Amino acid sequence: MIIIGLTGSIGMGKSTTSDMFKALGVPVISADEIVHDLYSAEAAPLIEAAFPGTAPDGVVNREILSARLMAAPQEFKRLEAIIHPLVRAREKQFVDAAVARGEPLVLLDIPLLFETGSTDRVDVVVVVSCAPEIQRTRVMARPGMTAEKFEAILARQIPDAEKRARADYVIDTGRGLEAARSQVAEIVAALTQSERQGD
Repeated sequence: MIIIGLTGSIGMGKSTTSDMFKALGVPVISADEIVHDLYSAEAAPLIEAAFPGTAPDGVVNREILSARLMAAPQEFKRLEAIIHPLVRAREKQFVDAAVARGEPLVLLDIPLLFETGSTDRVDVVVVVSCAPEIQRTRVMARPGMTAEKFEAILARQIPDAEKRARADYVIDTGRGLEAARSQVAEIVAALTQSERQGD
């Protein structure tokens, strides 16, 4: 089985691209969705202990936590030390189940794939990208987004050019949905054939 790692900077269209893989029958698991689930489950008391007041009702308040981290970016390391092992455990369960079912491909949607040193957990890296001006327009249209917040997020991410250079495949979402869907279909076909041939 081939494990695909899908990544890309904020606003590049990664979630939409992930859905395209899913539509072609590739099992997908999203690190962001795992984190969202963990924030209302086993991670909540751990985060509350590390960041008092961020999970007042047993569920992490993302806005409070985000504001705390914006004010003290060095605290990201402490949060990551709590979250990353839990996310990786969920991803392993997902991959193990896919192996048991005999799936040829699975996709791990990991926004910080390079930043967290997770490339050793995947066989192929797919980077989603677009022109900087398109990225900025998409991100600034998000509710609650500010230029300061956008810059803070970018500062924590490896530059897009470096991600593209390190990718096995690059999907350009700036050319429209149909072009992106066509690129996804080509990648799925190539990897499925490669898996069948045992390459």
